Amino acid sequence: MDKRSFPKLGGRSVGVIGLGTWQLGADWGEVDEDDALATIDAAVTSGVTFLDTADVYGDGRSEQVIGRYLREHPGHGLTVATKMGRRLPQEPGNYTLDNFRAWTDRSRANLGVDTLDLVQLHCPPTEVFSTQAVYDALDTLVEEKRIAAYGVSVETCAEALEAISRPGTASVQIILNAFRLKPLEQVLPAALAAGVGIIARVPLASGLLSGRYDASTTFPANDHRTFNRHGESFDVGETFSGVDYETGLEAVSRLSGLIPGSITTAQFALRWILDAPAVTVVIPGARNAAQAQGNAAAALLPPLSEETHAAVAEVYDELIRPLVHARW
Repeated sequence: MDKRSFPKLGGRSVGVIGLGTWQLGADWGEVDEDDALATIDAAVTSGVTFLDTADVYGDGRSEQVIGRYLREHPGHGLTVATKMGRRLPQEPGNYTLDNFRAWTDRSRANLGVDTLDLVQLHCPPTEVFSTQAVYDALDTLVEEKRIAAYGVSVETCAEALEAISRPGTASVQIILNAFRLKPLEQVLPAALAAGVGIIARVPLASGLLSGRYDASTTFPANDHRTFNRHGESFDVGETFSGVDYETGLEAVSRLSGLIPGSITTAQFALRWILDAPAVTVVIPGARNAAQAQGNAAAALLPPLSEETHAAVAEVYDELIRPLVHARW
């Protein structure tokens, strides 16, 4: 698998397709531990070297599963990025050095490591991104060797640009997919110029861009695609990228006509993201080994044509832009 680097993480290189592990912890239906471990192993065997998790995914379950995998595979060569900041109410006053120490200590224990590779603020309130004391506290964590580097996970492009302007920011994790083109305008060029890694999340728009769903599809009650369709539990942009389900299906139907040969819809969607050179790694989730292997195979595909990219942009402009562009 091709690799790209995080300049501010000691130039560490990772496979361009990573693995998002939210679904191995909670909010996507049930995945037992053996299946979770098999999913991670299939991804790693396929060339994945970057795993993304968070301390609140299953209240630490995702981190713990990854920690078990790391213990059982010494010399794994993996980079594990976790997130912090959602264990308390989303209030700016909670983003303190004492809390950061407590949260990272818990993640270090869950993962079984002395120093966390990369810790990201987990979509905090907008005010946090412009608070110098927050970055000072994160710098302290690096000095104390609790973490090797820090980044942010954002909801909006404006938040991303604020974080990129801070010299210690190593990475920005942002929603980027064929339903979210706005980051291409300013965020990706700014990140490339500043040497900040871009982690592209929600690349398949909560599965819509996998092409596996239709109007008759139902999701379990404990799946965020059921309980967060209108932002009842967290930002609605995290579910189907903020696009209503019916419009998303129409867009996927139109995009399917652009897919060449035997490429799956999911692989097409991932390849579209990888064609942006500023993207360091894209982190699709997977619930089983076959999905993980299929996602990783997208890295082996040739770049899409300029005509195809223009056609994707046309679908976005006609169907998606009015719903999401101004909001995030």
